Amino acid sequence: MSVKPELYDVIRKPIVTEKATMASESGAVVFEVAIESNKPQIKEAVESLFGVKVKAVNTTITKGKTKRFRGSLGRRKDVKKAYVTLEDGNTIDVSTGL
Repeated sequence: MSVKPELYDVIRKPIVTEKATMASESGAVVFEVAIESNKPQIKEAVESLFGVKVKAVNTTITKGKTKRFRGSLGRRKDVKKAYVTLEDGNTIDVSTGL
């Protein structure tokens, strides 16, 4: 089974926070995804990489904060998160490595 390299470009990493843990209790998993990716691409990538069925994909874009670094102003990058809701009976364990 060959995995297309662009699937790994769509999904960057899983997000493990308190809010993401609460979402996982309702069958959702949170990933950081590429800013230019769309919902069908995210769904295809999760289904092919993890072998699960996806019910819905919700996305949110968090704007980067303006921060000072060594006295000069800098800006953090924008981050796109995908809340992937799985069909009943499907699970993804993000605490272990891929």
